[in-house]
Amino acid sequence: MKKVIYMDNAATTRTAPEVVEAMLPYFSEYYGNPSSVYELAGASKKAINEAREKISQVIGAKPNEIYFTAGGSEADNWAIKETYEAYKEKGNHIITTKVEHHAVLHTCQWLEKQGAKVTYLDVDENGIIRLEDLERAITPETILISVMAANNEIGSLMPIKEIGMIAKEHGILFHTDAVQAFGQIPLDVDECHIDMLSSSAHKINGPKGIGCLYIRKGLKLRSFIHGGAQERKRRAGTENVPGIVGYGKAAELAMTTMKERTAGEREVRDYMIEKIKKEVPYCRLNGHPVLRLPNNVNFSFRFIEGESLLIMLDMEGICASSGSACTSGSLDPSHVLLAIGLPHEIAHGSLRLTIGEETTKEDVDFVVEKIKGIVERLRNMSPLYEDFVRKQKNQ
Repeated sequence: MKKVIYMDNAATTRTAPEVVEAMLPYFSEYYGNPSSVYELAGASKKAINEAREKISQVIGAKPNEIYFTAGGSEADNWAIKETYEAYKEKGNHIITTKVEHHAVLHTCQWLEKQGAKVTYLDVDENGIIRLEDLERAITPETILISVMAANNEIGSLMPIKEIGMIAKEHGILFHTDAVQAFGQIPLDVDECHIDMLSSSAHKINGPKGIGCLYIRKGLKLRSFIHGGAQERKRRAGTENVPGIVGYGKAAELAMTTMKERTAGEREVRDYMIEKIKKEVPYCRLNGHPVLRLPNNVNFSFRFIEGESLLIMLDMEGICASSGSACTSGSLDPSHVLLAIGLPHEIAHGSLRLTIGEETTKEDVDFVVEKIKGIVERLRNMSPLYEDFVRKQKNQ
């Protein structure tokens, strides 16, 4: 079997062995429904409370401000839709950005059909909003600002603390999609004046299908899923006890290892960025060169198609993702890359590599060598590249 080098940790991560071990007893030994009154159920309830405590500590929240969901997308939907529902008598204006995850963008677009007014802020060439643009966008009708903590494609970090301060000064609720940032960078909900925060376990070596929404105490956010009285009557449905336990363990590991782990990731990340810049001509680093996630590398390569690069990397045992996505049978470039000003033809030739704590510089050497060869082969088949080379020679 060929060696697999996994560089798509922004898509999902390998569930840590410690997480799996923590989850296992709650499938077959402590399997009681936490809402029941007998002792077996009490073990499940206790485990949920312990996990809630661990997760809250990562962001400086109180345990009773953590509400479990099926993942980050549900948390984003809940925060935005129910804020609009609860506060639409006060105002119907929401501010977000053009580079949000589709869980936010599609939710806002749906709300526009229900009568909401949404401002989608532009970003600079690094994918970061301008605070003066945010200030100008605020109206007396503004009820919510939703800006991601870190971009899932290009890794750029938003000025969350400053955004939170602006929201607080204007009496506006602030939600952040922290799915990529949770456990990767320090976040404190009080320091950053965050009212709601979304995260997901599978981005931090936890299980899939479990996430949470932090809701600041006192915020009158309504239920998103109706039925039973679970999650303090705010999110119906029997709790995913093994998933919650795994999420708690993953959060604990992420917090205790964050400083050392992310320092190692930054070293490998920067090594890869410089190596690609040096060895692959006509490339562009996407995202802020410094204010970016510790594990994110995103490049555009001129004169090639990102999907072809992905397929050929996969043949070499390298797992990565492209900046372009196949939707409804037609290839569309990433909305994030277009928002930072890349033309379609360059946005199409993008590659996202997101490393993990186990990624080594030897892995990077292998991957960059393969990228270099594949890009060269694809360019040699490109008429656009042929014309470009001809013009360069004639200058």
